[in-house]
Amino acid sequence: MKKRRITALLTALTMAAGILTGCGAGGGESAPAGETPAADKAPAAQESAGEEKSDETASAGESQAITIWYYWETEGHQVALDQVIQEYNGSQDQYEVTAKYVPFADFKKQLSIGASADELPDIAILDSPDHASYVEMGIFEDLTGKFDVSNYYEGTVNSCTVDGKLYGVPFGANCLALYYNEDMLTQAGCSVPTTWDELMETAKALTTDSVTGLALCSVQNEEGTFNFVPWLWSTGATSYDINNENGIRALTFIQNLINEGVMSKECINWTQGDVMNQFISGNVAMMENGPWQIPTMQAEAPDLNWKVTLIPKDAEYASVLGGENYAVINGGNVYGALDFLTYATSEEKVKFLMDKFGYISADKTIAESQFAADSPYQPFVEELNYAMPRGPLAEWPSVSDAISLAFNQVITGTATPEDAAAGAQATIDGIVK
Repeated sequence: MKKRRITALLTALTMAAGILTGCGAGGGESAPAGETPAADKAPAAQESAGEEKSDETASAGESQAITIWYYWETEGHQVALDQVIQEYNGSQDQYEVTAKYVPFADFKKQLSIGASADELPDIAILDSPDHASYVEMGIFEDLTGKFDVSNYYEGTVNSCTVDGKLYGVPFGANCLALYYNEDMLTQAGCSVPTTWDELMETAKALTTDSVTGLALCSVQNEEGTFNFVPWLWSTGATSYDINNENGIRALTFIQNLINEGVMSKECINWTQGDVMNQFISGNVAMMENGPWQIPTMQAEAPDLNWKVTLIPKDAEYASVLGGENYAVINGGNVYGALDFLTYATSEEKVKFLMDKFGYISADKTIAESQFAADSPYQPFVEELNYAMPRGPLAEWPSVSDAISLAFNQVITGTATPEDAAAGAQATIDGIVK
């Protein structure tokens, strides 16, 4: 067994023990054939590549198998990925790529089991905030110097970078921005808000007996954290240092939205999809949401007059990075995996995938020409310049729980911003210090 596989096995066995304990306690989501990928993507001089070629390397005249694992359950996502795979397979005869769906909730467990059984894929497509925790499993290839990400958005690269080493390639990106009902703003005589003070003023002007000025998903989980951290980061606070003037100011602003009646407490029960439904129904005048909602809105509310702008700022503009990353498994067919990634990250294939996913290219040079100037996606391209990843930190889920709890407490009034910040900080300090 290869040295890196042994490392992965030891890590996986430890994790598997934790998984079993948890279950017991609880009871039960192209390079041409024959050529090395282009030098700027995957240099030929990989010292370890010869050692890490798959044990399945085929004899002369046969294709080498490359396997991809992903967690997307949306049929459109699966069909789009499969099309790119089939086009790649048809473009050369050295590698044969196949893909396997693994439910999101089982993804980490399956990678752990696969490591212990030496049955891992060659490529995994995973949620960007989870990347660091997967790196700790010891199964990802260090891609530093093997794949060029110099044109990618900094936040997307940071999401798959640990201790200065690159352990992935961003697949595609999304973030949050502010949607607004243009007719409502016009009727109220309001301009598009750019600061928190302007947002509060505008939200008050737009709030009526049947309409609330603003909505954002505030459920007490990762989805809620995702929607709150842009406001936290806009003050200059970080995810790990919330019990200070900046963190308390962010929580106080959310509390004031509720106290002023311009945002409903019902937001604690609304997913991002629910917030979108409230917006297209005319019950909400402005909402924080992502670009993945655009296809649905265009299909279900074709007559609604809406636009998108940057999330209004406190000290600085901020948004949160979403999306997925590719990761190459060490000890597998690294050459083949990089060959496929070179093909799949070409401009033509990226634009196709992003269009089907409602995503923005993580490669800035592609993103800048991905949409027309008047496209509703264009503000999200600009917002990506201010988007930061959650983490990267292996313990991010626990940090996220502390943040979403504090966020939820100030909305429900069960804690003051000061107490909520102090409680979150105590939990976070126990995790990261």
